[in-house]
Amino acid sequence: MNLDQRSKRNLAVFALISTFGGLLFGYNTGVMNGALDFMRLPRELGLTPVTEGLVTGAVTFGAAFGALIGGKLSDSFGRKRVIFYLAIIFVLGSVFCAVAPNIPLMIAARLFLGLAVGGASVIVPTFLAEISPAEMRGRIVTQNELMIVSGQFIAFLINAVLGTVFVDSTHIWRYMLAVAIVPALVLFFGIMRVPESPRWLYLNKTKERALDSLGKIRSKEGAKEELNVIDISLKREKEAPKATFSDLKKPWIRRLIFIGIGLGVTQQLIGINIMMYYGTTILQRSGFASSAALIANVANGLVSVLAVIIGISLMHRVDRRKLILTGITCTTLCMALITIALFAFPNAAFLPYMVITLTVLFIGFFQGCIGPITWLLLSEIFPQKVRGLGMGISTFFLWMANFAVALIFPILLAGVGLPNTFLIFTVFNILSYLFTFKYAPETRGKTLEEIELDFKFEDQFESNMKAEEGILEKEMEEEIREEARTEK
Repeated sequence: MNLDQRSKRNLAVFALISTFGGLLFGYNTGVMNGALDFMRLPRELGLTPVTEGLVTGAVTFGAAFGALIGGKLSDSFGRKRVIFYLAIIFVLGSVFCAVAPNIPLMIAARLFLGLAVGGASVIVPTFLAEISPAEMRGRIVTQNELMIVSGQFIAFLINAVLGTVFVDSTHIWRYMLAVAIVPALVLFFGIMRVPESPRWLYLNKTKERALDSLGKIRSKEGAKEELNVIDISLKREKEAPKATFSDLKKPWIRRLIFIGIGLGVTQQLIGINIMMYYGTTILQRSGFASSAALIANVANGLVSVLAVIIGISLMHRVDRRKLILTGITCTTLCMALITIALFAFPNAAFLPYMVITLTVLFIGFFQGCIGPITWLLLSEIFPQKVRGLGMGISTFFLWMANFAVALIFPILLAGVGLPNTFLIFTVFNILSYLFTFKYAPETRGKTLEEIELDFKFEDQFESNMKAEEGILEKEMEEEIREEARTEK
């Protein structure tokens, strides 16, 4: 490892500052969980089920486009510079949300904020991967996912404190949203200290500037060694053919894109974000008082953080398919049991405690088994040539599915009630299991090249089978015609 004490310390600080983008991602998606109860009041924004879904989902809709353009912008202008611009959007977006006087401006402010959320979801992991030593890359990059769920946990905790201490202050939701300004300012000022990605500098500026950047996060000898590695890596990438949309003409590539989109969409249809966005509402509808629901919802955030830590340790020890299918089986069971409890015991004193217990278990299984594996599979199934294209398309559909879930949940809740809404999501879980069982590949223990060959071989095998079936059909037709001629 080419690190001395100084470079280790610098690397840890720079990684922490960068992952505030992930923390803001988590906070801004989770804060609505407690704020909505106050925003629905007529004297505040007076949200209806439709506008509630639009305000909550606007961030994820904006994030879909932020993720789509964020990577391209960081390729052109640099990772550090674009993260700096994202910090400005986080600051301004948080201010605009906190002071928004009406629903249209609130939706616009959340859309604006979503651009930064989506951009951070793509650029921060890329930046972390490019500044990390190879032997530490996995651990450092997964810090971002941990910061995302930590941001949601912090949002739930602040919601609980402000919502219970200032329960009579109906405008307290504005302070809940405004708290996001603090980590946004930390990112804004902190990213100024962080060096630019040495890989990006080598590709777009000069070798000297790349070496200077490496010198801040590696020992002197290590910086020179890694510069040579970057040089070799970039030469190989330049020699490799570039991806174009014409590659989608290949059946096996189209199949990979289909699987990637399916994994992203089914991850959202399982219903994790009805818990993370509307957990307090669900607990209130199940029988908790408003303040008790805010406090109980903190358990969802805490379990989410712990489960991600466990999931990160499991993902390299257990087969991918086994882990994700076990996770979906358990989330389906939890969702089904909540549905049964809501139908069977609508007024029982124990119902809210049963719901919070099953909700916590649901979140634990999702964050420990499904969430990390979905992102890992998306990073593994696409060959090098189309990895950026495949990840971009899959992530876009994942964010749009996230938006759809955020939008329809309050509408379903108002239209068919909590028990039927959970019944619908139970069906979604079953469909997600069936899709994953049929299409999710096993990638553990295989190189990226081996995974690519597996898909190519499977496609070639199916093509050969179809060709053989075509030949047999023609031979049978000839035999029938020959028999007909003989009879005549």
